Amino acid sequence: MRPPRERPDGHMSEREARPRIGWSELRHRRVGLWGLGVEGQAGLRKLRSLDTEPILVDDDPSTAALAGGALATRAGGIEALLGCEVVVKTPGLSRYRDDVRRLVAAGVPVVGGLGLWLEEADAQRVVCITGTKGKSTTTAIAAHLLSRLGHRVLAGGNLGTPPYDPEVGDAYDAWIIEVSSYQATDVATTPPVTAVTSLHPDHLPWHDHRAETYFADKLSLCHQPGARLTIANGDSVLLREREDALGPQVRWVHADDRPTAAWTQALGLLGSHNRGNALIAQACLEALGIPEAGDDDALARAAVGLPQMEGRLRPVGSVGDVLFVDDTLSTNVLPTLAAVGAFPGRRIALLLGGADRGIDYGPLADGLAGRAWPTLVLVTASQSGPAMAEVLAARQLGPHVEVRPVGDVAEAAVTGWSWARPDGVVLLSPAAPSFDHYRDYQAKGAAFLAALAACRQLQAGG
Repeated sequence: MRPPRERPDGHMSEREARPRIGWSELRHRRVGLWGLGVEGQAGLRKLRSLDTEPILVDDDPSTAALAGGALATRAGGIEALLGCEVVVKTPGLSRYRDDVRRLVAAGVPVVGGLGLWLEEADAQRVVCITGTKGKSTTTAIAAHLLSRLGHRVLAGGNLGTPPYDPEVGDAYDAWIIEVSSYQATDVATTPPVTAVTSLHPDHLPWHDHRAETYFADKLSLCHQPGARLTIANGDSVLLREREDALGPQVRWVHADDRPTAAWTQALGLLGSHNRGNALIAQACLEALGIPEAGDDDALARAAVGLPQMEGRLRPVGSVGDVLFVDDTLSTNVLPTLAAVGAFPGRRIALLLGGADRGIDYGPLADGLAGRAWPTLVLVTASQSGPAMAEVLAARQLGPHVEVRPVGDVAEAAVTGWSWARPDGVVLLSPAAPSFDHYRDYQAKGAAFLAALAACRQLQAGG
């Protein structure tokens, strides 16, 4: 196993302490598998394919899919992991947790499945895509275009398919891998082509409650050994300010680049920010050397049929001429403002609120201030609701913006529809995660659909 890299001064920060280990090096080793969710299950299948039976540990084994024989983290799990040669950690466990730090301090390499895979992958055929928001959409676009152009492609990583899972195989021409900030901290090798779609404070509790730590962890993906080119969103001020952290070469992409590139319209995506995501995807294909990547006609044909992504600025129905749009996965200020901007000239009832991740909602208020079109901001009774309401109340939002408190998504949707008539938009774009009152974004989206049905019944009843 290769040792972690040190800085010239001989010291090594937690983010830099990344041992370079590949999956094949774990064969017949004493390995701990910590976290038994989707990635944990894939990791177990991978380890068993290497004739390695790991020690299983989970924070709550009673809810884990692979709980049989698993130890609870706080009931013997850490002690068992301390006896391992390597620990493969799920991304959801923060590297800044005391128990993770304890393992690292004891000299136990703590790695992630994606990092293990990247050490041994054919990097020339891999693109890693990260960003606070837009990374899933960009990954999906790039993979869709490649597939329609006749290439065998796996879209994986944070998108839901671990590329190292033996069940997905390796018969691909290219891998388009979405990388979260959690996963980036476990990556010690960067493929030659990386993309960053946006940057804004997020997931602060995971990243030691500091925005700068989040930025550093997120962008660390761009400058590990092997990095050559980072394709970056030139419309992001925070990315522009951190150009030095984006690797040896940066290619900036703007949403208004290539004005003749009408092929992006065939994707059926709303908003200028999604045009920017599409152009970043195109730049990734060009960097991979795909011949058709510069052919607008070929891209227009390939763009057709992109599956609409659940919870991402997706129209889900209308009541009369009022459009209902589910943008539940806009869990941050940045994509919520982009969603609002996708409907110029229309009345918008904006549904906000969800779990509190400790982010600053000042930029949300600033982005809504002075809007030229009528906007009703409905703040739900949620963890983040009080902070949002306080910040919005403290700003002069202008005569066209009204803020109202509401109970839940159902009440907000009905209130928004009544206000948005005859031809406005009811936009569920919460600027916060769903899991304060909902199991996940899909459950919150289902509540929104139920409210849409209720509005249709109200209209039918006169």
